[in-house]
Amino acid sequence: MHLLNADLHSHSRVSDGTSSPAALAERAHANGVELWSLTDHDEIAGQREAREAALDLHLDYLSGTEISVSFAGETVHILGFGFDPDDAALGAGLAAVRSGRVERARRMGASLAAAGIAGAFEGALRHAGNPAMISRTHFARFLIESGRCSDNHEVFRHFLKPGKPGYAEHRWAGLGEAVRWIRGAGGIAVIAHPARYQFAPTLEYALFSEFVGHGGAGVEVVTGAHSAAEQGRYAEVALEFGLLASRGSDFHDAAESRIDLGSLPDLPGRLTPVWQALEARIQRAAAASR
Repeated sequence: MHLLNADLHSHSRVSDGTSSPAALAERAHANGVELWSLTDHDEIAGQREAREAALDLHLDYLSGTEISVSFAGETVHILGFGFDPDDAALGAGLAAVRSGRVERARRMGASLAAAGIAGAFEGALRHAGNPAMISRTHFARFLIESGRCSDNHEVFRHFLKPGKPGYAEHRWAGLGEAVRWIRGAGGIAVIAHPARYQFAPTLEYALFSEFVGHGGAGVEVVTGAHSAAEQGRYAEVALEFGLLASRGSDFHDAAESRIDLGSLPDLPGRLTPVWQALEARIQRAAAASR
Protein backbone atom coordinates (compact mmCIF):
# COMPACT_ATOMS: atom_id res chain seq x y z
CA MET A 1 0.00 0.00 0.00
CA HIS A 2 2.84 2.44 0.77
CA LEU A 3 4.30 2.10 -2.72
CA LEU A 4 1.04 3.03 -4.45
CA ASN A 5 1.54 6.05 -6.68
CA ALA A 6 -1.33 8.06 -5.22
CA ASP A 7 -1.61 11.77 -5.96
CA LEU A 8 -4.41 13.22 -3.84
CA HIS A 9 -3.94 16.96 -4.30
CA SER A 10 -4.41 18.83 -7.59
CA HIS A 11 -6.33 21.77 -9.00
CA SER A 12 -8.17 22.37 -12.27
CA ARG A 13 -9.40 25.58 -13.86
CA VAL A 14 -12.59 25.10 -11.85
CA SER A 15 -10.55 26.77 -9.07
CA ASP A 16 -6.99 28.04 -9.62
CA GLY A 17 -5.40 25.47 -11.91
CA THR A 18 -5.03 25.95 -15.65
CA SER A 19 -6.23 22.60 -17.06
CA SER A 20 -9.64 20.98 -17.29
CA PRO A 21 -10.44 18.12 -14.92
CA ALA A 22 -10.29 15.67 -17.85
CA ALA A 23 -6.89 16.96 -18.96
CA LEU A 24 -5.56 16.52 -15.41
CA ALA A 25 -6.83 12.95 -15.37
CA GLU A 26 -4.95 12.30 -18.61
CA ARG A 27 -1.77 13.87 -17.22
CA ALA A 28 -2.00 11.86 -14.00
CA HIS A 29 -2.51 8.63 -15.95
CA ALA A 30 0.37 9.40 -18.33
CA ASN A 31 2.64 10.06 -15.33
CA GLY A 32 1.91 6.69 -13.74
CA VAL A 33 -0.55 7.80 -11.04
CA GLU A 34 -2.61 4.85 -9.79
CA LEU A 35 -5.02 6.73 -7.49
CA TRP A 36 -5.94 10.36 -8.12
CA SER A 37 -8.10 13.08 -6.59
CA LEU A 38 -9.07 16.50 -7.91
CA THR A 39 -9.15 18.87 -4.92
CA ASP A 40 -10.30 22.25 -6.21
CA HIS A 41 -10.49 25.04 -3.64
CA ASP A 42 -13.94 25.28 -2.00
CA GLU A 43 -15.52 23.78 -5.11
CA ILE A 44 -16.74 20.38 -6.32
CA ALA A 45 -18.14 21.35 -9.74
CA GLY A 46 -15.35 19.46 -11.51
CA GLN A 47 -15.89 16.18 -9.68
CA ARG A 48 -18.08 14.41 -12.22
CA GLU A 49 -15.79 15.25 -15.14
CA ALA A 50 -12.71 14.24 -13.15
CA ARG A 51 -14.20 10.95 -11.98
CA GLU A 52 -15.54 9.95 -15.41
CA ALA A 53 -12.28 10.83 -17.16
CA ALA A 54 -10.20 8.95 -14.57
CA LEU A 55 -12.29 5.81 -14.61
CA ASP A 56 -12.37 5.79 -18.43
CA LEU A 57 -8.57 5.59 -18.19
CA HIS A 58 -8.80 2.81 -15.56
CA LEU A 59 -7.32 5.26 -13.05
CA ASP A 60 -8.74 4.83 -9.55
CA TYR A 61 -10.39 7.99 -8.26
CA LEU A 62 -11.42 9.58 -4.96
CA SER A 63 -13.71 12.60 -4.75
CA GLY A 64 -11.86 15.58 -3.31
CA THR A 65 -11.93 19.22 -2.31
CA GLU A 66 -9.73 21.68 -0.39
CA ILE A 67 -11.65 23.87 2.06
CA SER A 68 -10.33 27.27 3.20
CA VAL A 69 -10.45 27.61 7.00
CA SER A 70 -9.60 30.50 9.31
CA PHE A 71 -7.59 29.42 12.36
CA ALA A 72 -5.67 31.69 14.76
CA GLY A 73 -5.51 34.48 12.19
CA GLU A 74 -4.14 32.23 9.43
CA THR A 75 -5.74 30.50 6.45
CA VAL A 76 -5.47 26.73 6.81
CA HIS A 77 -6.55 24.26 4.12
CA ILE A 78 -8.48 21.09 4.89
CA LEU A 79 -8.65 18.38 2.25
CA GLY A 80 -11.68 16.12 2.01
CA PHE A 81 -11.60 12.70 0.32
CA GLY A 82 -14.13 10.02 -0.51
CA PHE A 83 -17.26 12.08 0.18
CA ASP A 84 -20.59 12.12 -1.67
CA PRO A 85 -20.36 15.11 -4.08
CA ASP A 86 -24.16 15.39 -4.05
CA ASP A 87 -24.38 15.91 -0.28
CA ALA A 88 -26.55 18.99 0.32
CA ALA A 89 -24.83 20.22 3.50
CA LEU A 90 -21.37 19.99 1.95
CA GLY A 91 -22.55 21.82 -1.16
CA ALA A 92 -24.17 24.59 0.87
CA GLY A 93 -21.09 24.97 3.09
CA LEU A 94 -18.75 25.29 0.12
CA ALA A 95 -21.08 27.80 -1.54
CA ALA A 96 -20.97 29.92 1.62
CA VAL A 97 -17.16 29.84 1.67
CA ARG A 98 -16.99 30.82 -2.01
CA SER A 99 -19.41 33.71 -1.67
CA GLY A 100 -16.88 36.20 -0.34
CA ARG A 101 -14.14 35.63 -2.92
CA VAL A 102 -15.09 38.31 -5.48
CA GLU A 103 -15.53 41.01 -2.83
CA ARG A 104 -12.16 40.07 -1.31
CA ALA A 105 -10.56 40.19 -4.77
CA ARG A 106 -11.87 43.73 -5.30
CA ARG A 107 -10.25 44.76 -2.02
CA MET A 108 -7.00 43.10 -3.12
CA GLY A 109 -7.14 45.03 -6.39
CA ALA A 110 -7.75 48.29 -4.53
CA SER A 111 -4.77 47.62 -2.26
CA LEU A 112 -2.52 47.01 -5.26
CA ALA A 113 -3.87 50.15 -6.97
CA ALA A 114 -2.95 52.17 -3.86
CA ALA A 115 0.59 50.80 -4.26
CA GLY A 116 0.70 52.01 -7.89
CA ILE A 117 -0.39 48.81 -9.66
CA ALA A 118 -3.54 49.61 -11.61
CA GLY A 119 -5.93 47.10 -13.20
CA ALA A 120 -4.98 44.17 -10.96
CA PHE A 121 -8.53 42.98 -10.29
CA GLU A 122 -9.37 42.95 -13.99
CA GLY A 123 -6.02 41.38 -14.82
CA ALA A 124 -6.48 38.62 -12.25
CA LEU A 125 -10.00 37.99 -13.49
CA ARG A 126 -8.66 37.25 -16.98
CA HIS A 127 -6.73 34.32 -15.49
CA ALA A 128 -9.70 32.88 -13.58
CA GLY A 129 -11.40 30.08 -15.49
CA ASN A 130 -14.16 30.29 -12.88
CA PRO A 131 -14.62 34.00 -11.94
CA ALA A 132 -16.38 33.07 -8.69
CA MET A 133 -13.15 31.36 -7.59
CA ILE A 134 -10.78 34.29 -8.15
CA SER A 135 -7.84 33.92 -5.77
CA ARG A 136 -4.32 35.03 -4.89
CA THR A 137 -3.01 32.62 -7.55
CA HIS A 138 -4.79 34.61 -10.26
CA PHE A 139 -3.35 37.89 -8.93
CA ALA A 140 0.10 36.27 -8.92
CA ARG A 141 -0.29 35.35 -12.58
CA PHE A 142 -1.26 38.94 -13.37
CA LEU A 143 1.77 40.31 -11.50
CA ILE A 144 4.08 37.98 -13.42
CA GLU A 145 2.38 38.67 -16.76
CA SER A 146 2.64 42.45 -16.23
CA GLY A 147 6.36 42.23 -15.43
CA ARG A 148 6.05 43.24 -11.77
CA CYS A 149 7.52 39.91 -10.65
CA SER A 150 9.49 37.15 -12.33
CA ASP A 151 7.90 34.17 -10.58
CA ASN A 152 5.61 33.09 -7.74
CA HIS A 153 8.41 33.21 -5.17
CA GLU A 154 8.97 36.89 -5.91
CA VAL A 155 5.22 37.57 -5.89
CA PHE A 156 4.76 36.19 -2.41
CA ARG A 157 7.86 37.92 -1.07
CA HIS A 158 6.52 41.34 -2.01
CA PHE A 159 2.75 41.08 -2.42
CA LEU A 160 -0.49 39.35 -1.35
CA LYS A 161 0.63 38.46 2.19
CA PRO A 162 -0.21 40.16 5.52
CA GLY A 163 1.51 43.53 5.66
CA LYS A 164 2.14 43.57 1.88
CA PRO A 165 0.26 45.31 -0.96
CA GLY A 166 -2.59 43.19 -2.29
CA TYR A 167 -3.43 41.47 0.98
CA ALA A 168 -7.06 41.52 2.12
CA GLU A 169 -8.15 39.73 5.26
CA HIS A 170 -11.07 37.34 4.88
CA ARG A 171 -13.02 35.06 7.22
CA TRP A 172 -13.27 31.54 5.81
CA ALA A 173 -14.99 28.48 7.30
CA GLY A 174 -14.36 27.38 10.88
CA LEU A 175 -12.20 24.30 11.39
CA GLY A 176 -15.06 22.37 12.97
CA GLU A 177 -17.43 23.35 10.17
CA ALA A 178 -15.11 22.10 7.44
CA VAL A 179 -14.48 18.77 9.16
CA ARG A 180 -18.21 18.37 9.87
CA TRP A 181 -19.16 18.98 6.22
CA ILE A 182 -16.65 16.40 4.98
CA ARG A 183 -17.55 13.77 7.57
CA GLY A 184 -21.29 14.39 7.12
CA ALA A 185 -20.87 13.61 3.42
CA GLY A 186 -19.14 10.33 4.25
CA GLY A 187 -15.57 11.53 3.68
CA ILE A 188 -12.27 11.81 5.52
CA ALA A 189 -10.76 15.18 6.51
CA VAL A 190 -7.00 15.80 6.13
CA ILE A 191 -4.84 18.82 7.02
CA ALA A 192 -3.11 20.00 3.81
CA HIS A 193 0.62 20.95 3.62
CA PRO A 194 1.00 21.80 7.34
CA ALA A 195 4.55 23.17 7.00
CA ARG A 196 3.21 26.13 5.02
CA TYR A 197 1.39 27.66 7.99
CA GLN A 198 4.49 28.55 10.04
CA PHE A 199 2.66 28.35 13.35
CA ALA A 200 4.58 28.51 16.60
CA PRO A 201 4.80 25.03 18.19
CA THR A 202 2.00 25.75 20.69
CA LEU A 203 -0.39 26.94 17.98
CA GLU A 204 0.46 24.03 15.72
CA TYR A 205 -0.26 21.64 18.57
CA ALA A 206 -3.57 23.45 19.13
CA LEU A 207 -4.44 23.09 15.43
CA PHE A 208 -3.85 19.34 15.41
CA SER A 209 -5.55 18.83 18.77
CA GLU A 210 -8.67 20.74 17.71
CA PHE A 211 -8.69 19.02 14.33
CA VAL A 212 -8.62 15.58 15.93
CA GLY A 213 -11.25 16.68 18.44
CA HIS A 214 -13.61 17.54 15.57
CA GLY A 215 -13.06 14.14 13.96
CA GLY A 216 -10.26 15.00 11.53
CA ALA A 217 -8.44 11.87 10.43
CA GLY A 218 -5.33 12.64 8.40
CA VAL A 219 -2.41 14.90 7.53
CA GLU A 220 -0.65 15.49 4.22
CA VAL A 221 2.90 14.30 4.88
CA VAL A 222 4.36 14.13 1.38
CA THR A 223 3.50 17.12 -0.82
CA GLY A 224 5.10 19.51 -3.26
CA ALA A 225 5.34 22.16 -0.52
CA HIS A 226 7.36 19.98 1.91
CA SER A 227 11.10 19.42 2.08
CA ALA A 228 12.46 16.02 3.05
CA ALA A 229 12.98 17.28 6.61
CA GLU A 230 9.37 18.52 6.76
CA GLN A 231 8.13 15.17 5.50
CA GLY A 232 9.97 13.53 8.37
CA ARG A 233 8.58 16.00 10.88
CA TYR A 234 4.96 15.50 9.83
CA ALA A 235 5.41 11.75 9.70
CA GLU A 236 6.17 12.03 13.42
CA VAL A 237 3.16 14.32 13.93
CA ALA A 238 0.95 11.74 12.18
CA LEU A 239 2.18 9.06 14.57
CA GLU A 240 1.82 11.32 17.61
CA PHE A 241 -1.82 12.15 16.85
CA GLY A 242 -2.78 8.79 15.35
CA LEU A 243 -3.50 10.30 11.94
CA LEU A 244 -3.61 8.72 8.51
CA ALA A 245 -0.99 10.00 6.06
CA SER A 246 -1.71 11.54 2.67
CA ARG A 247 0.40 12.25 -0.41
CA GLY A 248 -0.30 14.88 -3.08
CA SER A 249 1.62 17.12 -5.46
CA ASP A 250 -0.64 20.21 -5.14
CA PHE A 251 -0.32 20.47 -8.93
CA HIS A 252 -1.77 23.61 -10.59
CA ASP A 253 0.17 24.12 -13.81
CA ALA A 254 3.24 22.61 -15.48
CA ALA A 255 5.11 25.94 -15.48
CA GLU A 256 4.16 26.99 -11.93
CA SER A 257 4.07 23.89 -9.76
CA ARG A 258 7.07 22.64 -7.81
CA ILE A 259 6.40 19.03 -8.71
CA ASP A 260 4.40 17.26 -11.41
CA LEU A 261 1.52 14.90 -10.87
CA GLY A 262 2.79 11.45 -9.89
CA SER A 263 6.37 12.54 -9.14
CA LEU A 264 6.37 12.51 -5.33
CA PRO A 265 8.52 10.33 -3.06
CA ASP A 266 6.81 7.49 -1.22
CA LEU A 267 5.19 7.85 2.16
CA PRO A 268 7.39 6.69 5.03
CA GLY A 269 6.64 2.98 5.52
CA ARG A 270 5.60 3.17 9.16
CA LEU A 271 2.57 5.35 8.38
CA THR A 272 -0.95 4.26 7.47
CA PRO A 273 -1.99 5.78 4.12
CA VAL A 274 -5.31 7.59 3.97
CA TRP A 275 -6.33 5.51 0.96
CA GLN A 276 -6.14 2.34 3.04
CA ALA A 277 -9.16 3.57 5.02
CA LEU A 278 -11.01 4.27 1.75
CA GLU A 279 -10.09 1.08 -0.12
CA ALA A 280 -13.65 -0.30 -0.21
CA ARG A 281 -14.95 2.99 -1.63
CA ILE A 282 -12.23 3.06 -4.30
CA GLN A 283 -13.01 -0.50 -5.36
CA ARG A 284 -16.76 0.13 -5.50
CA ALA A 285 -16.24 3.13 -7.78
CA ALA A 286 -13.94 1.15 -10.06
CA ALA A 287 -16.38 -1.76 -10.23
CA ALA A 288 -19.29 0.54 -11.07
CA SER A 289 -17.39 1.91 -14.06
CA ARG A 290 -16.81 -1.47 -15.67
